[in-house]
Amino acid sequence: MIPTTSRLYGRRKGRPLRVRKSRLMEELLPKWLITLVPGARISFEDIFKSPAPTKILEIGFGGGEHLAAQAKLRPDDCFIGCEPFLNGVASLLDHLERETIGNVRIFNDDARLMLDALEGASLDQCFVLFADPWPKKRHIERRFIGPENLARLARVLKQGALLRLASDDPNLITWMRDCLKGHSDFTCVYDAIDPPPDWVQTRYQEKAIAAGRVPVFLDYRRT
Repeated sequence: MIPTTSRLYGRRKGRPLRVRKSRLMEELLPKWLITLVPGARISFEDIFKSPAPTKILEIGFGGGEHLAAQAKLRPDDCFIGCEPFLNGVASLLDHLERETIGNVRIFNDDARLMLDALEGASLDQCFVLFADPWPKKRHIERRFIGPENLARLARVLKQGALLRLASDDPNLITWMRDCLKGHSDFTCVYDAIDPPPDWVQTRYQEKAIAAGRVPVFLDYRRT
């Protein structure tokens, strides 16, 4: 479990929500929100109340456009999205309602809690895309990809499962490569500035390109 000294960094709420998104948070979120029981394991079958042949987790889904697009392209797969930023959750709900997508469930809290609660070797794929780089040296331990969370990811990913990372921050890219380079549970299978063939563009990627930054895409297999 997450040590009691751990804390969740970053914003929980931004600008006040408009009427439509406020309604979605009140009416739609309770239907798709995941609630964890402290100390208890949970499976995708528990969450979706049906068999879940392919299980995907996105950590920090931002505005939700990537998660919604992936879920729409793969309607038979089951997706969980973790995002504590409430404005991002509202944005995802907007995508899901407009596109009539029903194979996504939401955890609006610390993703480490979800990783600790999920059954072992249960995930087929995990996305961690354009995470906060925490550029200041005193904040490096806040980066999501690091020894503790890689151990969590290794526990919940099936053998052969895919861990996909992306960032436009050179220091974070180097950090992630270094963290994973010597890790016995992961093998790099893709490392390029060109997106993988099944990539769905994100809002953060568009911003990075517009600002002249070069995103890098990394795929790792759970060995």
